[in-house]
Amino acid sequence: MAGHSKFKNIMHRKGAQDAQRAKIFTKIGREIATATRQGGPDPSSNPRLRAAVIAARGANMPNDRVKRAIESALGSGESEQYQEVRYEGYGPGGVAVIVEALTENRNRTAAEVRGGFTKYGGNLGETNSVSFMFDRVGEILYPARAAAPDAMFEAAVEAGADDVESDPESGHTITCALEALATVRDGLEKRFGEAEKSGFVWRPNVQAAVDEDTARLVLKLIAALEDSDDVQTVTTNFDISDDVLEKIMG
Repeated sequence: MAGHSKFKNIMHRKGAQDAQRAKIFTKIGREIATATRQGGPDPSSNPRLRAAVIAARGANMPNDRVKRAIESALGSGESEQYQEVRYEGYGPGGVAVIVEALTENRNRTAAEVRGGFTKYGGNLGETNSVSFMFDRVGEILYPARAAAPDAMFEAAVEAGADDVESDPESGHTITCALEALATVRDGLEKRFGEAEKSGFVWRPNVQAAVDEDTARLVLKLIAALEDSDDVQTVTTNFDISDDVLEKIMG
């Protein structure tokens, strides 16, 4: 069983401290609308919408707001049409960064993303300039209380997962092939109930070790990028030593 992600712990705590509910709801609402347009309004037959609805519950997003996002996507064209855009580049210390966005104004989003990279010593690159350093996989998250590590590992492998990372703070992270996500998630939910989150993510296959100063800059870059309503996810491949982690968390 692989070790837990120190970076995920940092961002989990950071998010719990300074996340803005309205901004989070806006991002989830865009994802719900996009998923509805692509696969229909029924979460049971639309995996992407199901994942977005689960994310909405996890963020305590009101049910009526979820319904409005779905209804808006089913409207007669008066609602905003969001485009999926991916940006790639290098942050401080050569850290690889992938930014995924949903936007109705590509020029605005590109300017905001480019500005974030420039401000914190990074460079926005071309599409596929860093994605080769990541694998696109399915990911399912459960809280630590859902099961003991051994039980989760056995159930995940039986359901077809490739890997499980368990940590008492960040919980269980199950990864699998893209095409296996629905099967693995359904198998786990039969045993442990609904997952906290599920979907497709970028997982680094090459990591960039950074010192304390660089780590702080990377975190500022991530925060600046995530501050945009258009940005849905920011993924990097930077790795922090335990010593540096302690200083940052302290």
